[in-house]
Amino acid sequence: MDRNDRFKEKLKLKKKRLLDSLILNEILKDKRLIKAFMDVPLEKFIPDKFINIVKLYEDVPNLFYYDELNPNNYRTISAPHMITIMLQGLSLTENDDLLILGAKSGYIAALAHKLAPKGEIIILEANSEIAKFTSENLKRLKLNDNISIIVKNPLNGMSELSPWQKILVTGAIEQSKINPLLNQLDENGGVLFAPIGQEFIQIYTQILRQNNEYFGRKKLQVKFSPLITKVELDDLELITDLDDFGISDEAPKGKETVSQILKKINIKYTSDILEDINSESSFKIESIDKEQQKLVITYLVSIELLITKLKKENNIDKCFNYIESIETKLEDLKKYKKLFQIKIKRMQNILNQIRSFNIVRIELEKKDLSNSEMIDKKIEIINKQIEQINDFLEILKDDIQRVKTLY
Repeated sequence: MDRNDRFKEKLKLKKKRLLDSLILNEILKDKRLIKAFMDVPLEKFIPDKFINIVKLYEDVPNLFYYDELNPNNYRTISAPHMITIMLQGLSLTENDDLLILGAKSGYIAALAHKLAPKGEIIILEANSEIAKFTSENLKRLKLNDNISIIVKNPLNGMSELSPWQKILVTGAIEQSKINPLLNQLDENGGVLFAPIGQEFIQIYTQILRQNNEYFGRKKLQVKFSPLITKVELDDLELITDLDDFGISDEAPKGKETVSQILKKINIKYTSDILEDINSESSFKIESIDKEQQKLVITYLVSIELLITKLKKENNIDKCFNYIESIETKLEDLKKYKKLFQIKIKRMQNILNQIRSFNIVRIELEKKDLSNSEMIDKKIEIINKQIEQINDFLEILKDDIQRVKTLY
């Protein structure tokens, strides 16, 4: 046995001892999560320069990011017992779509994917450097087909891709800040799990939505660092930030504003209703017939045709027409999402990016195109849009093939 094999065997033994301890202390109870911990290598989510052999697979946090210019800016992957509490508190089923606020290097998302293999997982991360590093981790472990990471203020959640069956908050968040997230939960048993409280101490709280009622249960007292919400404006953000172009999120006339809706949320704290509702709202597999299968394939093929036309279209107005048509068809497909495991959220997210690129193109058209810098910028935007369209097509082709061979 060579040195590398001995190292791997040592880590495997440490991992087993850790899991035995968590089981013995009645913290780790989900058999699926035990297997997930064994399958997912923690060391692959930590840069080599930060790997501490002594701390690895001990029940302590592991450092994975440190800003030398700002010593107070560092990030850790939570201790295994806390990760266990997080993931078990979500009550994940295999079809759940999960929104994770705060990347934690991608390790928690990788474990969650083992519990919800047929769902879609999207991570929102404020730090672009961490987002890039996390994305590389996921690609290296071939998890990028199921887990996406977006540089975005986590506090806003992802309402454009809601509803979410589950939302996990990985940093301390104030009670008043969770309302926008609660509105994005699935009305039929969506669960949010978050350390809620002020800077020094929080209560890890499980909140379940049933229709327009919210039921909460306070699980345990914890001490988390605040959820990082400052979004660095790197090149990607500068060309996709719609606020720069005066686009407003205000409600249309005659509609309630977001703040008016949020004021209506009232959480009823209880100790037992969560289990009752969770058991009633678990996903039930429906039967699939050939007609449904043909219909879904027809939708997907028509979307493929539209996105292919969009790729070749130079007229921006027509581009927007194609985007709207695709968006409508994706909305129609939502009712078949779980049944056929269609990656609708990933496609919707890419479509939003494509729309953003077109908005930027409109603004660039107003500029002086004799300026070489502006011409380069326009070419860059078009290339990024084509790259996104190619990604969309790859997802679509995989979905079409899977639906064709499901039954």
